[in-house]
Amino acid sequence: MTKIHVPIMADLKARNQQPEYLFWVGCAGAFDKRYQKVTKAFARILNAAKVDYAVLGTEETCTGDPAKRAGNEMLYQMQAMQVIETFNTYHVKKVICTCPHCFNIIKNEYPELGGEYEVIHYSSFIRQLLDEGIIKVKKELLKNKRLTYHDPCYLGRGNGIYEAPRKVLHNLDVDYREMKRAKSFSLCCGAGGAQMFKEAEKGNKEVYEERTADVLATGADIVATACPFCMTMLSDGIKFAGKDVEVINLDIAELIAQNMETDVNDEGNV
Repeated sequence: MTKIHVPIMADLKARNQQPEYLFWVGCAGAFDKRYQKVTKAFARILNAAKVDYAVLGTEETCTGDPAKRAGNEMLYQMQAMQVIETFNTYHVKKVICTCPHCFNIIKNEYPELGGEYEVIHYSSFIRQLLDEGIIKVKKELLKNKRLTYHDPCYLGRGNGIYEAPRKVLHNLDVDYREMKRAKSFSLCCGAGGAQMFKEAEKGNKEVYEERTADVLATGADIVATACPFCMTMLSDGIKFAGKDVEVINLDIAELIAQNMETDVNDEGNV
């Protein structure tokens, strides 16, 4: 498997270089084996587009979002201030996030603690690269495939980003099928608000089961996601429904990286 070269902030600083963007990988992107594939896919896109970026590597810590959503404000502020101090050390101005939870808290809640940055969700960034022709996709590879998209809560209702992921997907020659509950009416995957990290509450059905039913009702072969929480919950839902052979869950970065006309094959650290 080809390794992907990913620049590290500390290495660039040692060479007196200042990248334009910090790619914030996030806890899932760093530690979850499934979502590591999304991190690699987005890095491939950044490299193919020759974007001037770097990651923090081992200096990256949690944003504090799970702690805040679970009600531990003290822990959140401690974690957030640590991140802000690291950002300021490297004079970070622009941050690209793959996780909507990281995106939301850095963009909307860090300013209260003095951390003000230009924060971009990767769906918007990929859309810009496609719109400007910096990267192109081979449309024929997904021909005759049926695809639907699930709106992450913190991206859609939380920040009003509905069109960017769809515009990215519409660059593919695919039979796009919208779920009945979509955009501002989309149903949560069941993991937000720190629900990912607690035991299920009493009820007749898990939220992810209900949302998976919406996916399956479209008849799609592929459900595209743009959030690590949503990917985990919908992948579980598809398996629970016994449909993991017929339906696959892919992140939008994976869909684009797998179908790019140009790619990178440089060796380095992932």
